[in-house]
Amino acid sequence: MILSIESSCDDSAIAITEIKTKKLLFHKKISQELEHSVYGGVVPELAARLHAEALPKILEQTKPYFKDLKAVAVTSTPGLAVTLIEGVTMAKAISVALGIPLIGVNHLIGHIYSLFIEKKTIFPLTVLLVSGGHTQVMEVKSLTNIKTVAKSMDDSFGESFDKVAKMMGLGYPGGPIIEKLAKDGDRKKFNFTVPLLQNKKLAFSYSGLKNAVRLAVEKADKDDYKDIAASFEHIATKHLTHKLKKYFQTSIPKNFAIVGGASANLYLRGQIEELLNPFCAKLFLSELKYCSDNAAMIGRVGVEMYEKNMFCTLEELDVAPRSLL
Repeated sequence: MILSIESSCDDSAIAITEIKTKKLLFHKKISQELEHSVYGGVVPELAARLHAEALPKILEQTKPYFKDLKAVAVTSTPGLAVTLIEGVTMAKAISVALGIPLIGVNHLIGHIYSLFIEKKTIFPLTVLLVSGGHTQVMEVKSLTNIKTVAKSMDDSFGESFDKVAKMMGLGYPGGPIIEKLAKDGDRKKFNFTVPLLQNKKLAFSYSGLKNAVRLAVEKADKDDYKDIAASFEHIATKHLTHKLKKYFQTSIPKNFAIVGGASANLYLRGQIEELLNPFCAKLFLSELKYCSDNAAMIGRVGVEMYEKNMFCTLEELDVAPRSLL
């Protein structure tokens, strides 16, 4: 079995995955959303302290599996430096105490493998990753053959939802709040401009849309918030589908997937599914419980890396907050 640890941001999680069957035997996550909501976003130092409290409590519950562990996998990049350190430090301690090898996992690859928890991998795959920190399109041929073909030039898709919610004073995390508010709103009420509509570059940008929403919020009253939320969600998603349509002109995927915390957005899922229909591409989605950060996806990558002997030493394993694919 492999023990996996996730602490890249504000979720403390540990999982146990059986190597041969890929079966998830244990998974527990402790969220910090309540503690950070009063600040309207994640406070890194607070997150690190909460990880230091939560991770040992979860680890205590995994002791019955210790005798069967073959490796320990941990998110080492990208993420918040102070929170990544909490997980990496624990992984190193487990490695030394049990005499098992270390596996450093890229968090973004973890999101790709959230599609394959307790399942076999399916490649090649074109992946849209949408989260609080990243918006990018990747061509994935295998664990070690991943090419990024488009990414955000500024804010991410998920981050823009958080910031719009903060503008309205609605709390954190903003994604679920805006999605719920938008369901009762008029998506055409506010005529926000689709970002980079005339720009031929295959890239994403949410800073301009975010600013347009800010101006609308400043002039509106609270009765307008549901329409602003609906219009924002519509344009934010249309920006993605517009750029994906441009990408599909030169590269039509057989298999397409949406991963990351923001992939739980049902409006986004519906619009992407509609976009894919003319291309006869198959859509892959993570289970909703595995869209956000979790240790199960890190463990699934860990199994693949274990089978390929992709280990690292204590000295080699370090955190890299800004590492990208």
